[in-house]
Amino acid sequence: MSARRTFITGATGVLGGALVPMLLERGDHVVVLVRDELRGNALARAGLLADCDVVHGDLLDPALLDRAIGEHEIDSVFHLAAQTIVGIARRSPVSTYEANVRGTWLLLDACRVHEVERVVVAASDKAYGASDVLPYTEDLPLNATAPYDVSKAATDLITRSYAHTYGVPAATTRFANLYGPGDLNPSRLIPEVIVAALEGRPAIIRSDGSPERDLLYVDDAARAYLAIADLIDTNPAAAVGEAFNAGTGRGTSVREIVDTIIAIVGGDASADYRGAGVPEGEIDRQSVDPSKLTGLTGWSAQVGLEEGLRRTIDWYRGR
Repeated sequence: MSARRTFITGATGVLGGALVPMLLERGDHVVVLVRDELRGNALARAGLLADCDVVHGDLLDPALLDRAIGEHEIDSVFHLAAQTIVGIARRSPVSTYEANVRGTWLLLDACRVHEVERVVVAASDKAYGASDVLPYTEDLPLNATAPYDVSKAATDLITRSYAHTYGVPAATTRFANLYGPGDLNPSRLIPEVIVAALEGRPAIIRSDGSPERDLLYVDDAARAYLAIADLIDTNPAAAVGEAFNAGTGRGTSVREIVDTIIAIVGGDASADYRGAGVPEGEIDRQSVDPSKLTGLTGWSAQVGLEEGLRRTIDWYRGR
């Protein structure tokens, strides 16, 4: 009976597919929100939905959130659900703002009403926007301009408002670009390059290869979420209402990422660069400084880029 009762939105995504097993291993009673039954979702592929209580419904349904958190007696929440594709956000800003902004305040208000003990909300390093100061530190202003980036900045600020105004024990994450097993969206760089290489066709690259991204392996990201949640318990003064970066602190160019994947896969793998500069609506260079999180919890990224890409390629190759 002392086990945590943990509610996760977005649990069937790539990060959720790494976080849920860690929570189950810790002995948490895990409740997941599932909107659509997709054959490709990470938990279904891993067979982990059978070990969770599943609430079927939409994040934008306040009555459902109230019932889920209340009836399941939830004491911990990880809010991962979001519309995460930059291109979709440009084409459909309203649906993106509905999911990412309204969905956040509805969930946080349910947490307020039911006095949830700890809440970790996924914002993003995209909230910083383009910056000449790299790596990003948490004291930089949120300078987002594109629809997806703005939606995550709003997520961040709404969470802080609930923490500081209503005492909701919540913190936000501004993590680097996540990658790892289970990502089936071909609009993202790593899934497209890996699948193309394994299929023997040139990978289509939407830039000229010069943009830089800080890449964080998904298991490292899940460990960071747990570290932040535990910090809310042990040192709330340092965690509640705060934002935390997690990443390697180093940007890697798209071309270097592509070349590394091609070298690991071997054979006739190649890339077709179709862009000039940075794709519209995206940020040129990004990296995040994790020193704040490291100093408070001891967390650091453990999986290097080449090792993480090998693990990811092995996952795709096995399927």
